[in-house]
Amino acid sequence: MPHGGKEERLTNAIRVPGIEASILHIRGQNVMLDADLAKLYGVETFNLNKAVKRNRERFPEDFMFQLTESEFADLRFQNGMSSSHGGRRHPPFVFTEHGVAMLSSVLRSPRAVQVNISIMRAFVRMRGLLLSNADLARKVAAIEATLMKHDEQFRAFHEIILPLLAAIPAGRKKIGFTPKG
Repeated sequence: MPHGGKEERLTNAIRVPGIEASILHIRGQNVMLDADLAKLYGVETFNLNKAVKRNRERFPEDFMFQLTESEFADLRFQNGMSSSHGGRRHPPFVFTEHGVAMLSSVLRSPRAVQVNISIMRAFVRMRGLLLSNADLARKVAAIEATLMKHDEQFRAFHEIILPLLAAIPAGRKKIGFTPKG
């Protein structure tokens, strides 16, 4: 197979299971924690953050931000992270999709490039899921509107029929053959 063929690209790509599980939705954006990214890139969180601080101009607020104490407390509660004894004591930095793309230029290694490709694909899959969920929500809303319309029609029909049924006298003699017995 020629150099750079599809087969080679597939084997060279780093497959990391569960990247989607590491993508969080904070402040209306899909983000990843610095610690999760460091683990994927095979570096210490401290070193990842140090590289980012050396290149701070590449990471504006829409690429990376630090969680507030409140957000950090919520995250610790949701994920069961340790609080005071061991573990992290300061709110983590989180990276948006653009911030993750910028990280590969800061962490210049073949692994960083391959991991970055996998992460970007995960972000694209997540965006696709969100869009399909939005489409599904629109369809459900349309069905609900139709059902509400049918419900109103059924109520109107019911309001017309009930008085007619009540108008039939109950003591009338039935017409037809009635067996004795």
